[in-house]
Amino acid sequence: MKDVLERYQVWLYLATIILGMMTGWIWPAVADAFDVLLWPALGILLYATFTQVPLTRLATAIRDRQFNAAMVTGNFIIMPAFVWLLLFLAPADPAMRLGIALVLLVPCTDWFISFTHLGGGDSSRAIAATPVLLLLQILTLPVYLWLFLGEEVASANLTAHLVPVFFGLIITPLVLAWLTEKTVEKRPALAGYIHYLGWLPVPALAMVVFLIAASQIALVLETGRMLPHLLLIFSGYLLAAALVGKLLSNAFRLPGARGRTLTFSFGTRNSFVVLPFALALPDLWAPAVVVVVFQSLVELFGMTAYLKWLPRMFRAPD
Repeated sequence: MKDVLERYQVWLYLATIILGMMTGWIWPAVADAFDVLLWPALGILLYATFTQVPLTRLATAIRDRQFNAAMVTGNFIIMPAFVWLLLFLAPADPAMRLGIALVLLVPCTDWFISFTHLGGGDSSRAIAATPVLLLLQILTLPVYLWLFLGEEVASANLTAHLVPVFFGLIITPLVLAWLTEKTVEKRPALAGYIHYLGWLPVPALAMVVFLIAASQIALVLETGRMLPHLLLIFSGYLLAAALVGKLLSNAFRLPGARGRTLTFSFGTRNSFVVLPFALALPDLWAPAVVVVVFQSLVELFGMTAYLKWLPRMFRAPD
């Protein structure tokens, strides 16, 4: 049943976005209340998501050096270089450029695993890789934002807005998730708790996108004319991620399931981990929220294509 929910999650999110936009259009007075509800909903989403990452097994995650070398090379060197090139094609609006950089520079740690499983990848390696991906993106994101958007970010004094969110909505759920996993390790009888939390990310994410669509309907309509431009950028990213996955899997001799896992890692991004950053920005930078949410929707449709495409690209036996 959980596999079915994950396989059709893109349609669930699309339906909740449409429902949210209709709600915000018909009852605009709900925007303020939904803005308040959005933050605890995000906190629950991130906590549930982080509990699915084996945070207490970081040492285990780095054992497959060949696979991890390819994963780190692609996610933190090659794909960021491609994002830098994409920014030359991005809209001139600094808020949209920031949104593009925010969402494309962070590898996914949740539905990357789901789509790896659904696409015949190596789920065990995907699970083991997530602590490495999470740790490295926390360290590298500020560096890449400074390199790619240095003057734009500095002039807006964004650090003052992002630091409280980082500690409140990223570090706090992360620490709580780590404590939860440590507790379960000591008391195996509680393992079912994390299993049940594994059902939460999809419905929690549906609630988050509903609240965003309802509370940000005016912003969505205002920036709607730029969505075709963004669609080209995000579609180009997905195509490049698939090609880089194929090239690196050949270079590092990672055929079959490991190659598919690598490519799903390059194609999926941690959109709802960086969403709190976009939401915390001043009103001038609000279009970044639409960029992040729109990218996640494009990515989900892209992943449905990956599910059919990647098994054909990586036919070699493991």
